[in-house]
Amino acid sequence: MDVAAAVLGILIVLGVLWDTFETIVVPKTVSRQLRLTAFFYKAAWHGWALVVKKMRDGPRRVAILGAFGPLSLLLLMASWAILLVLGFGFIHFGAGTLDGTQNQADFGTAFYFSGTTFFTLGLGDVAPVHGLGRFLAVMEAGSGFGFLAVIISYLPVLYQAFSRRENLIVLLDSKAGSDPSAGELLRRHANAKAMDELVGLLRDWEVWSAQQLETFLSYPIMAYYRSQHDDQSWLCALTTILDTCSIIEGGFEGKFPWEKRLRFQAQATFEMARHVVVDLAYLLNLPPTPQPKMRFSASDWTQLENVLSASGIQLDKAGTNKIEDRRSLYEPYVVSLARTLFFVLPSWIPVPGAVDNWQTTAWDIREHF
Repeated sequence: MDVAAAVLGILIVLGVLWDTFETIVVPKTVSRQLRLTAFFYKAAWHGWALVVKKMRDGPRRVAILGAFGPLSLLLLMASWAILLVLGFGFIHFGAGTLDGTQNQADFGTAFYFSGTTFFTLGLGDVAPVHGLGRFLAVMEAGSGFGFLAVIISYLPVLYQAFSRRENLIVLLDSKAGSDPSAGELLRRHANAKAMDELVGLLRDWEVWSAQQLETFLSYPIMAYYRSQHDDQSWLCALTTILDTCSIIEGGFEGKFPWEKRLRFQAQATFEMARHVVVDLAYLLNLPPTPQPKMRFSASDWTQLENVLSASGIQLDKAGTNKIEDRRSLYEPYVVSLARTLFFVLPSWIPVPGAVDNWQTTAWDIREHF
């Protein structure tokens, strides 16, 4: 009996099963230094990012970034399965469960027997020879069956969470443009005399932020899942909403009857949206950028004033200081997330001549409409 091999196998099996339990079953992210899933994603994303950095901007680069989330999930599950088979193989080898009367089975045979047992193939060409071996075989078969069942049930949960996340992002296209911006969101509502409707939109984003906070706490892997359209992303959309709330709270003068309700909702949405970016940055171990690149310059403020003034909304001249205070609460975090995950943050003002996604098709050029 090889005690060291048996102990090593037990540690591998228990470690993988516990890591799987924490990742899939526990509805809260577990933070500890020695965690298999955290190490896997840190190493995998680091290697993936090195490849992406060497590529030029374009469809291929976007496709590579979009493939990481689903592919890494499959690789993580495969790694769990391989480690469990390896761990049980060490246990069978160390405990001598496949011994004959004179010859001890080598590790290759033990690993093969572990694999056929874990995946419940039941080939029968190798079999345990005493009670301990039969007990371990039953335990491994049960673990394999339960592992596969949990994995199969885990995938639909992730894709349902992805679908819920993307619905509101796609709906933002008609309200803030396909390259969304806070200025465009406000301009379109002001032109339509529908500022009251903006209260409902921000309420929806408050609920959306609460849902995403719950999702990210349970499944941080969702941060790596990218939107189906190249010019859309959950971080870009969320930053647009944070920018919009900052303008409403800091730049509106309070002259209109709808502004009081809008300010109240903007404050609630801002708080929940900021909660999402701060907690996710912590979960991904991304410290805030101390001095993020300026996203909102004096010229941007002038252009924003002109755009909204043409739509009938006058901004407070002293609003820049208030907006600056708001920006300092979330921009260091969104900049860190964008740099690490290769997202492009939105501008504050409408992009001249921008065309919405609904105006394009795979057969027509962008100017068709």
